[in-house]
Amino acid sequence: MTAEAADATGGSPGLHVVPDPQHRSAEVKILNAVQGTIGADPSVISAARGMSHFGEHALGWMAIGAVGALVDKRRRRQWAGVAVGAFGSHAASVVIKRIVRRKRPHDPSVQVNVSTPSKLSFPSSHATSTTAAAVLLGRLTGLPLPAVLVPPMLLSRLVLGVHYPSDVLAGSALGAASAAAVLAAEKRLTSDRTGKSPR
Repeated sequence: MTAEAADATGGSPGLHVVPDPQHRSAEVKILNAVQGTIGADPSVISAARGMSHFGEHALGWMAIGAVGALVDKRRRRQWAGVAVGAFGSHAASVVIKRIVRRKRPHDPSVQVNVSTPSKLSFPSSHATSTTAAAVLLGRLTGLPLPAVLVPPMLLSRLVLGVHYPSDVLAGSALGAASAAAVLAAEKRLTSDRTGKSPR
């Protein structure tokens, strides 16, 4: 029901007023489009929820880094870097969230399909830690993991209705920067051990 229709009925408090679609932001319209297409499939929502639980507090990515460090002793430091990068990027996103304090999507047209630990939205911590982990894992394995892992996670946050598009894009940029910082630190450590200057 539109605001105009509510006015016509006297604005009854028992009526659910939905903003006129013409007045919704571009980001809300993108959320509507995502949820109305791929997000309309229950199996997609289930998969998105699974990804949400895996990426909560970057725990899934930290676990992968920890297991890798235990199993692959030759590259233990690089695997530890994956865990550190995921945790560090997540922590950075939480700090920024508390500074920006942008609320999660709350337009009545957006369906929220998963619970969240906070009501803060910018940037997406899932996008941040996933991008950081994907970049570091990709460098470690030689596989194009950022292209494989990042887009699905970003899209899943829109399917679940818990982030705006700008939240996930900013989170991904922050994650990439965090991964770059970890790689730079690893390069310095290697140069210190070998006595060679980092290029």
